[in-house]
Amino acid sequence: MFRRHAALAVLILVQLARGTSAQVVEGGGLDVAENATGAAVGARVLADGGNAVDAAIATAFALAVTRPSAGNIGGGGFLVFRGMDGTATSFDFRERAPAAATERMFLDERGVYSPERHHRSHLAVGVPGTVAGLWLAHRRLGSRPWAELVAPAIALARDGIAVTPWLAAALREVRDDMARYPATRAIFSRPDGEPFAPGDVLRQPDLAATLERIRDRGADGFYRGETARLLAAEMERGGGLITRADLESYAAVERPCVTGRYRGNTIIGMGPPSSGGTVLIEMLGMLESFPVEREPAARLHLLAEVMRRGFADRARVLGDPSAVDEDELARLLDPEHARRRAADIDPARASRSRIEDFSWTRGESDETTHFSVVDGAGNAVALTYTLEYGFGSRIVVPGAGFLLNNEMGDFNPQPGHTDERGLIGSAPNLVAPGKRMLSSMSPTIVVDSRGRPRAILGARGGRTIINTVLQTLLGIVDLRLSAGDAVALPRIHHQWFPDELLVESTLDEELRRALEAMGHRVRVRGGDGANPGIGAVECIRLRPSGRRLIADPGVDPRSSEGGAARPRRP
Repeated sequence: MFRRHAALAVLILVQLARGTSAQVVEGGGLDVAENATGAAVGARVLADGGNAVDAAIATAFALAVTRPSAGNIGGGGFLVFRGMDGTATSFDFRERAPAAATERMFLDERGVYSPERHHRSHLAVGVPGTVAGLWLAHRRLGSRPWAELVAPAIALARDGIAVTPWLAAALREVRDDMARYPATRAIFSRPDGEPFAPGDVLRQPDLAATLERIRDRGADGFYRGETARLLAAEMERGGGLITRADLESYAAVERPCVTGRYRGNTIIGMGPPSSGGTVLIEMLGMLESFPVEREPAARLHLLAEVMRRGFADRARVLGDPSAVDEDELARLLDPEHARRRAADIDPARASRSRIEDFSWTRGESDETTHFSVVDGAGNAVALTYTLEYGFGSRIVVPGAGFLLNNEMGDFNPQPGHTDERGLIGSAPNLVAPGKRMLSSMSPTIVVDSRGRPRAILGARGGRTIINTVLQTLLGIVDLRLSAGDAVALPRIHHQWFPDELLVESTLDEELRRALEAMGHRVRVRGGDGANPGIGAVECIRLRPSGRRLIADPGVDPRSSEGGAARPRRP
């Protein structure tokens, strides 16, 4: 199932070679990201004749400078591509466990699970994948010179960016953690040690030098040579496990997408080690057992029950592709399985999550970032990547200027131990050398019944990502909302355990009471400024207009820095 398809590869290359001359998409394309500067960098590439993959690569490197809480070269993620000719593929650049990793590495000397080791130490750092993934996508599908795509990020790092109110607040929030690491403190605070204020200029010369090595040598500029030496030295200094051999052996992987159907549309998503595509398709399959529900309380109840069942299956089956039973994966994607899972949903009463049926995996951080790109020819990219926690491990590699992830925290921490607090010990997502940890990232492309792209979307929000994408997709397909209205809908989230229904504070109080009357244990999230709600989507909706497509941006209002940019020639 996970073998590469050479014939598919050739078709995609032919399509991308055609460039954007067809101008199927009005205005030549669109880039929507959680940072307006990053979106503008991608749009500039489209204006210069680049395709959607070129624009995505440039946006990803730019976000490593402008949105350091999640944009990165020290983390990993996933890219889903769909060409206007119907071909589709995906790139897995999820981080990997070092060769010296073991199942019990997050237990202390007494054999007790240590959250500190799991999330807040050098042991929590996985082998980064972002640069390898972008390099592989460029080699396969890019059309513009690699150096041209890295150059804007180099300029932003060298010349400096204005610190936004959001970035200043985010840096203040993690200031104490960052103070543990001199290299981090030196970059992300003023020269006098005081926190950055809005309007200050953040310059990152070490990061610019690292990006220059990547510009000149491609992936080897990160995984070999000076950058690799600096990273491995920091691991040795801090008691981490990553070696130069781990870096040299890292490889991004091109994989077939997972696909499904929903009300006449084709859903294209990311397969394992992402759980996003599989669970999204399974939940949509369950919803097809019911007519489109427009009464708000009934619709939200149905969504909660579908989420509950999808997350139970996620915990039981999914993990690194090497550990996933392919028959089990195929079963989750089978519409008949979805119908069976939906059969016991009571349209008027909440069910209960039972630990004996299975539990949920350890929670992921909310700090991820997603962007969506479409070029003038209709080629589409959905890309989600992350450092795990906001600013990852908070460890900057001295002399290299980039933050390291703490993605090892997404592995199940302890073999054989599962409880209702969220710890789980099932085999598919236990630590093993070279293994990729399970993720909720859900880059998704929706195609209509005539083969035209209908939506490009993904989200940040940790475990809430899958349900956030689900609800936005339903807003576009079932409720026929604009992208902006779909991303602004109040959201809910259920993840099997804890057995509670998370709802945004913007959800009408009468609806909350109706859900409680159905038996849901409702907890409100957001409204306090620090936590604005559930997830954040950056979306493009496409609608036909004659022989062309109109690209409609959906910038989530929960993303204060989000922006959409179209190609404009000077």
